[in-house]
Amino acid sequence: MKRGITVLLSLSVLVTGAYFTISKWAIRHETITFYDPSRDNRPVAIDIAIRRDKEMQANAGMIKLPVAVLNHGNAVKNTEYSFLANAFAARGYLVLSPQHDLPTDPPMVTKVGELYVGRLPQILRGVANIHFAVGEMKKIQPSADYDKLTMVGHSMGGDISMYFAKQYPDEIKKVVTLDNLRVPFLTEGKFKILSFRSKDPQFKTDPDVIPNEEQRENAGITVVQTTFQHNDMRDTGPDEAKISIMSMLDKFLVNTDGEVAPVDTRIAPPPQILDPGPVTPYVPVAPIQN
Repeated sequence: MKRGITVLLSLSVLVTGAYFTISKWAIRHETITFYDPSRDNRPVAIDIAIRRDKEMQANAGMIKLPVAVLNHGNAVKNTEYSFLANAFAARGYLVLSPQHDLPTDPPMVTKVGELYVGRLPQILRGVANIHFAVGEMKKIQPSADYDKLTMVGHSMGGDISMYFAKQYPDEIKKVVTLDNLRVPFLTEGKFKILSFRSKDPQFKTDPDVIPNEEQRENAGITVVQTTFQHNDMRDTGPDEAKISIMSMLDKFLVNTDGEVAPVDTRIAPPPQILDPGPVTPYVPVAPIQN
């Protein structure tokens, strides 16, 4: 049993190493800042992650890229979830990670008794950022499917993702959240939902956010209970957490992507050298005279 666990861990390390290799050589990251004239030219920085080969195919009009919007947690940079951005980009997604918070924004204050404990203004700001960023990206990369978004988010970003999906279900293909605490899940079953939950005494999920088991089964919702802390679910978290999340995420995407082909992150075995058997010596043949 111990040997089997060791082998499994070794394979996980290899797969993670392959993802990191892919992110370094095959995935391009770029940050673009747009300015929203409808909100006093508010800057909305977008970190873009995309596979270089898929980008070339899209630019040539050969494919249409699926789009994932990755939403960060409160007071966290949009670039602190590169392991998730790379996981989606490796599968052929155009990944957009908007920066929702600015240093000039007022601090978020919890207000007990109010809807989403008073965080609706920040959620609405995030939704506006997403719609604005998607509209601007259509001008830069038109060969992408902006009509059906995969919404992803951690903590506050997960609440933004779930709220966006509740308000605009026809614009959603699937939702992935990591420990969203305030906005209840959509249970109409219009799209698949995957949610990772932490085991953290300091971050408690509000009542009625997570549906019961029967509702989850009927609505196509998968809830993964982890042993990780709330803040482990980003780049600064332990490798164990990131490996576990990527493994479950990959299974979810395999079952829901359909036509989107993943990058094979398995380590290929060395080629076998077969015994050719007896070798017949080469005897030159005289050319035929016409």
